[in-house]
Amino acid sequence: MMNILRTDSNHKDFIELVKQLDAYLKITDGDEHDFYNQYNSIDNLKHVVMAYSDNKPIACGAFKPFDASKVEIKRMYTLPEERGKGIAKALLQELETWASELGYTSTVLETGKRQVEAVNFYKKCNYVSIPKYGQYIVMENSLCFEKKLLKNEKG
Repeated sequence: MMNILRTDSNHKDFIELVKQLDAYLKITDGDEHDFYNQYNSIDNLKHVVMAYSDNKPIACGAFKPFDASKVEIKRMYTLPEERGKGIAKALLQELETWASELGYTSTVLETGKRQVEAVNFYKKCNYVSIPKYGQYIVMENSLCFEKKLLKNEKG
């Protein structure tokens, strides 16, 4: 059975999974890894979700404020042996719900063209391609996406 935990970037299991994510990205990003890595600090991320199976951390994701109405999805990672089970989708939905609860109306994210599985995943989760933003404008490998969030009725 899978459990999802809301936490922050100080959580030891999140830190460990991000190390595995960074090792994977170092290979897929190649010479561009150092550029991307400078924008992926996990210091002070206040909105992190973790997936556990039998008390073992198997996936993570996070968001940070982008502007007054949007958050940026960051550090999505699922252990390779756990992929294809709907775990990442559940985590992404949890991040979207949390952002909506906080009053945000959309999410944005950047991923690389070489992360084919990620690109297909986000499209399947109803993310639409948008013009590159911020530091990613100059990066040939970057693809940016956005998703409008459903209004979360509180109360």
